[in-house]
Amino acid sequence: MGNLTSCTTSSTLSVYEPSVDNPWNVEKVNHVFRRLCFGASKMEIENALLKTPSQFIDDLVDQAINTTVTSAPLWANLTFQDYIDIGLNASVQMEKNHGEWRIMAFDQFLTHGLRGRLNFFWSNHFVAQLKVYYCSNFLFEYNKLIETHSLGNFKDFVEAIGKSNAMLIYLNGVENTANKPNENYARELYELFTLGLNNGYNQLDIVETAKALTGFNDWEGSCKPVNFNPLKFNNTNKTIFGRTGNWGYEDVINILFEEKGTLIANYICEKLYKYFVSSDLNENIINEMAAMFILDFNIANVLRKLFKSEHFFDSKNLGSLIKSPYDHTHCFIKTTGFNYNLDFKTHIIWSNDNIGQVLFNPVDVAGWPGDRDWINSSTFVGRWRLIQHMISVSWNNDPEMFRNFAILSSDGSTDPSVITRAIIHRFVPKELQTTLDYDIATNIFKYDIPENYYTNGTWSLYFSEAPYQVLLLLIHIFKMPEFQLK
Repeated sequence: MGNLTSCTTSSTLSVYEPSVDNPWNVEKVNHVFRRLCFGASKMEIENALLKTPSQFIDDLVDQAINTTVTSAPLWANLTFQDYIDIGLNASVQMEKNHGEWRIMAFDQFLTHGLRGRLNFFWSNHFVAQLKVYYCSNFLFEYNKLIETHSLGNFKDFVEAIGKSNAMLIYLNGVENTANKPNENYARELYELFTLGLNNGYNQLDIVETAKALTGFNDWEGSCKPVNFNPLKFNNTNKTIFGRTGNWGYEDVINILFEEKGTLIANYICEKLYKYFVSSDLNENIINEMAAMFILDFNIANVLRKLFKSEHFFDSKNLGSLIKSPYDHTHCFIKTTGFNYNLDFKTHIIWSNDNIGQVLFNPVDVAGWPGDRDWINSSTFVGRWRLIQHMISVSWNNDPEMFRNFAILSSDGSTDPSVITRAIIHRFVPKELQTTLDYDIATNIFKYDIPENYYTNGTWSLYFSEAPYQVLLLLIHIFKMPEFQLK
């Protein structure tokens, strides 16, 4: 496991029960939607408030479990040769396919709730960079495995992903031969996928595991599938974690989970905690999660436990993480309800590439570190420019969307301070630091409308300048440091 802080808190994994002092409110509902999904509409927030916290979490998890796996595109099984046979340029067609799949993922982050969020998490855990294996059919297969196993049994997940074509090519499984073992996948299986760096394994375990993973060598290239050939398997005894036998692929996974189950449970629960709760790790909470996880390695069960807990809803954990680029753009889209056409979605994807998050191509095999690593002087400016561009496009499309957003957010209030506060709280995870922060925002929203218009009832959100006032407020909000938090 990584280094854990000595951070302690009175909150535990006991189920959060609302009280007068700790109510179930909009702030907590938004916390769930930002962490488990990519934000929420006003209607989704209102519907969540009608449920108990536990019912709400169960509904989100159940919905994710019951979401059908993405349908196979027409190119799901096409190789380079198939494109050539039908008279198409294979490289051009592959690039077109990848662009379509990025748009698909873009939309699913907005519509698939927790399933979309988990697709993001697991593809950043079991990293296989598209730019390395570069095959549309392998991308679909890899994505299908992520969707299928994202809330299932983790052991089954590990076994399936290692035999995927994308992973066999990306981490050199096809080069792992009986006479010349390649240790790349064996090393990452332990170091990144199950145990953590230097945690419960040694170099001999890696060497012997590599031998057990041989045989996946029948591959003709050109995006054709990788097949197992028993004649190319290292048919000798191997000693892995102190156990000796003529082990093969499935044996490796069985031995790993039998001998190192406690370490696996702690490592994966630490990653889940860091992604969904806080980068400031809480050892007691993670240990309790791991004690549950090791019972059956059911991902859904341990996530339900975490998401329902008083610890997850602890005020210390609200707004404790920095948004990724896709959190940044998609929380804005989901919150406002603003729609963008295909060309502009492509622009958003390109812009997120430039500020550090290229879909299907994490920065390296370890994935994006996340949280504080998302922000630097360059990416911060890039975030501002992107959201400002998104706001400008929406304004040019239909200024009335801004008026409607304000009316919906404030329940039709005519008080500028109430409207301003309501809109701010659609975007930030917690109350702003001071009343002065709200006063400054309110004055920006008031624009140059005469003050007496607000006091004598002349002004309302149906006033002609109101959409522009909302525009000014949104521009102010996205420059707030709090806007970067979730």
